Amino acid sequence: MSTRSEVFTSRWGMLLAMLGMAIGTGNIWRFPRIAASNGGGSFLVAWAIFLLLWSIPLLILEFGMGKGTRRGSIGSFVRTIGPKFAWMGAWIAWVAVAILFYYTVVMGWTIRFFFATITGEIPTAVPGSFWDAFNSTPQAVGFHALAVGLGIFVVARGVRGIEKAARFLIPSLVILVVVLAIKALTLPGASEGLAFLFTPDFSELADVRIWLEALTQNAWDTGAGWGLVLTYAVYMRSREDTALNAFVIGFGNNSMSLLAGIMVLCTIFSVMPEAAGEIVGAGNEGLTFIWVPQLFAQIPGGQFFMGLFFLALVFAAWSSLVAMIELAVRILIDLGLTRKRAIIAVGSTGFLLGIPSALRLGVFQNQDWVWGVGLMLSGFFFAFAVLRYGVTKWREKFINTSDSDVRIGRWWDWAMRLVAVEAVVLTVWFLIQAGGDNFWSAETWTLFSPYNVGSVLIQFGVVLVGLLALNRWMANRIMALQDSGGAD
Repeated sequence: MSTRSEVFTSRWGMLLAMLGMAIGTGNIWRFPRIAASNGGGSFLVAWAIFLLLWSIPLLILEFGMGKGTRRGSIGSFVRTIGPKFAWMGAWIAWVAVAILFYYTVVMGWTIRFFFATITGEIPTAVPGSFWDAFNSTPQAVGFHALAVGLGIFVVARGVRGIEKAARFLIPSLVILVVVLAIKALTLPGASEGLAFLFTPDFSELADVRIWLEALTQNAWDTGAGWGLVLTYAVYMRSREDTALNAFVIGFGNNSMSLLAGIMVLCTIFSVMPEAAGEIVGAGNEGLTFIWVPQLFAQIPGGQFFMGLFFLALVFAAWSSLVAMIELAVRILIDLGLTRKRAIIAVGSTGFLLGIPSALRLGVFQNQDWVWGVGLMLSGFFFAFAVLRYGVTKWREKFINTSDSDVRIGRWWDWAMRLVAVEAVVLTVWFLIQAGGDNFWSAETWTLFSPYNVGSVLIQFGVVLVGLLALNRWMANRIMALQDSGGAD
């Protein structure tokens, strides 16, 4: 089926699919923890600023690039800044696909905990006992396989299938999160959690860490710079707007994060205020799979609302996973495979390469760390492409088209320059934090230790060398298919 015939049937369907891409587990389990660990209301100030200085500019870029080139990230880079830079587009694609390999494991966890809620297996008397008995086991591999199957089931039906799934998943997810947030607000003592989340202490904004964490969270929970929006934008109708859609996605996504923050923090401050620090410091897995069952166990109707919570996580993970699979499929289609063969290749590879993360939590944590940092480099490559093309020229050709509802001004030109700087600063900060006082020690430079410098740089190096070696082949393949009219 050609790209031209595969389009979203309506703007509403496209926006729901885009929101499904953006709204994932990072909104529901990561945002509340990061906000609570970095000053609550103070963090929100920096987070809102970086929505405008990182996420929105990159979303606008991706919308314009995908719609303008009708190619995935590799083909888009070849078409806009030339065949020498196919490897940059390939890096963006690789990072998103590398995240896919362990994101299916996360979705599998959420499915298992949803079932465990229904059967009454959780909560347990000992916090974390169910989680400890489940993660890193063959059972986790089984649920990882189920997650891969559910993602492939949607993508195999093409763009229309993605759109239909989004029309069900996203409204359902919004309803679930709103119901849970309302429930949390009605709990005694919830006002303390609300005050903590929305009352800024402006003196804390002198702490550079809060700003860097806010930038990191924006990169994670909006999907900006991942190449996912670019992929979906390939299927936009020809007269569809780009700029206004980017604002809708950015603000819609962050609104869901705020609702998740209200839901989690109000519940914590109501039920276990004395353990708030321990709970938010337990990490993403600890907060969600150890403490959430204990929190819901202490509120009226807790088993029911816990079921809604894990169902919301399933829907959030599913909608984001679909976008990651479609990105990988789109890349393979651009390189000449049929959609059917591309889906088979992505599904089988995704299952096999996700097994290590399913069987060992340390591998999962390592991959989450390495390719989370990799997203910063992806953002830099997007900014580089615009700057090399000519930022003002780019804005006028790909963004301010005759179909635009909103014209983007010169502020975007400067925002893209700032994105390049932000990406470099954030990457350096990550690596310095990981190195700590033992930057040059042997422990810092091991390959698969969850959080160190060597693990990032060695894996980055291997992937970049491979992509540079394949650059000419990728570029020639895409240009040959473009000239022949294939894969279009």
